[in-house]
Amino acid sequence: MNEYRNFTCGDLRAADAGKRVKLAGWIHRKRNLGNLCFVDLRDHYGITQCVFDSNSPLFAQIQDLRVESVIGIDGIAVIRESQNPNLSTGEIEIKVDALQVYSKADVLPFQIAIEDDAPEEIRLKYRFLDLRRERLHNNILLRSAVISEMRRLMLEQGFTEYQTPILTSSSPEGARDFLVPSRINPGKFYALPQAPQQFKQLLMVSGFDKYFQVAPCFRDEDPRADRSPGEFYQLDMEMSFATQEDVFAVIEHTMGGVFNKFANGRQVDQAPFIRIPFREAMFKYGSDKPDLRNPLILQDATSFFGNSGFGVYDGLAKEGKIIKALVIGGIADKPRSFFDKLDAYAKEEGFGGIAYVALSSGGAKGIARLLSEEKMNELKQMFTLSEGDAVIFMVGSGLRFDKFSGRLRNKIGEELDLIDKNSFKLCWIVDFPFYEENEETGAIEFSHNPFSMPQGGMDALLNKNPLEILAYQYDLVCNGAELASGAVRNHEPEIMYKAFEIAGYDHSVVDDKFGGMINAFKYGAPPHAGCAPGVDRTVMLILDEPIIRDVIIFPLNGKAQDLMMQAPNYVTEQQLQELHINIVKDDK
Repeated sequence: MNEYRNFTCGDLRAADAGKRVKLAGWIHRKRNLGNLCFVDLRDHYGITQCVFDSNSPLFAQIQDLRVESVIGIDGIAVIRESQNPNLSTGEIEIKVDALQVYSKADVLPFQIAIEDDAPEEIRLKYRFLDLRRERLHNNILLRSAVISEMRRLMLEQGFTEYQTPILTSSSPEGARDFLVPSRINPGKFYALPQAPQQFKQLLMVSGFDKYFQVAPCFRDEDPRADRSPGEFYQLDMEMSFATQEDVFAVIEHTMGGVFNKFANGRQVDQAPFIRIPFREAMFKYGSDKPDLRNPLILQDATSFFGNSGFGVYDGLAKEGKIIKALVIGGIADKPRSFFDKLDAYAKEEGFGGIAYVALSSGGAKGIARLLSEEKMNELKQMFTLSEGDAVIFMVGSGLRFDKFSGRLRNKIGEELDLIDKNSFKLCWIVDFPFYEENEETGAIEFSHNPFSMPQGGMDALLNKNPLEILAYQYDLVCNGAELASGAVRNHEPEIMYKAFEIAGYDHSVVDDKFGGMINAFKYGAPPHAGCAPGVDRTVMLILDEPIIRDVIIFPLNGKAQDLMMQAPNYVTEQQLQELHINIVKDDK
């Protein structure tokens, strides 16, 4: 028998009445009724009500203990007079006849048994207390269950888990690296991996066919609600002799399986997930991570203008600007203030406002007064409008305009409560541009993953405008969040040298920064492809948590600080000397 308990605080039911029970846990709540003191005892598994009689010498002892003190009790399980249907153990209680105090709690910085408005900084400083709260505790348990299911589904498909190095070399691409100074090699630095990218490709070259890993990744980037600073975890996978289609099948089985298992009654899109080319996604949804729960789709209205009668848009259309339209049913009778707010928002975003036509029961509104009867009929036919519908127009050009149109689409969807909160809508975004133009410098840069295979291979690199080259790159998107990113890899050295050359890197840079991988490719590399769904963001979506820190067991705060462990922190002068590092103080 365990020294501390023979049951957990989540075990006991009515059938256990009459049994002698030993429990151990934290004092969750205390209620003193004068002749009786009720204690809710909590452990990892649940809560059990324990009763102390005022005639017992234990009564005064339990009275002196604060909540969150750790105790052990002995007693008899009995049927509760007032049962609690909201508690799994709510049919019984324990008549306590022995008490052991294992640890006394000080005054708490915030409440555990109830949600209070404690500032996040205080909660993170006392994270070990915050994790005792039911919601957060359950979040971490579900995270563990999600990871276990991911592993099971990958193993089921013939994948093997391998562990790749944590200390590696810095890469010129992607986010900022976390650097680690080398004591043995003065002046040189390791980098923590932003992802196991090169190592997993090297595993394919080494003859390991199907790899996966629940991998820690490290990026020195600014935090936001859906991105944790410092470190995050991803389900990293790679497979040899594989196409984009092979990767899609694996990820749809795994991620689809995860969402199906943990959806908790919500609707989940089933495989195969729909595929949307990047440029189509940017036009129709104004985003390369569209929230498909929003039924609104941006349409091209440019051809309607030029001679419509609405001079402003007619002139802009003739100048080559793009005019997009959003058709929204049932809002034509909205007050003018609704449309004025959208107009003000567009102006704040630098796009000169919006125009609209609303077919209300009292007559057409907006720019309808400027349109001829013929143009109104053309408009109705073009967008299949009927009474009660409204169509909103916006004008601009380029990627910046696409992104604005997406934000406006989201704003309208949220304000009109059009977004289906009871579903997981999954899709693949495919055919990403291989390169993009830097808006400030005009330089050609990689738009996504520099290790991906350009569509068309060497021929495309030699003969096409770099900005027209597409890549075998793909993202898995769910409910407006990027869940995974992957690609068919470039396994041919000459194609890789040429791809980097176009982006401004000569052969020596490729050999220096990616020497291990490029050298390996010269000795026979299989075609291979992979993907990496994010663990943290997956759990965040499943739990519908708005802040990613609430699904991470010990997260950093918004300033990339661990307030509990006081990291980052200063180190001793001796440590700095051993690492051959001098600290240059900022006079500011």
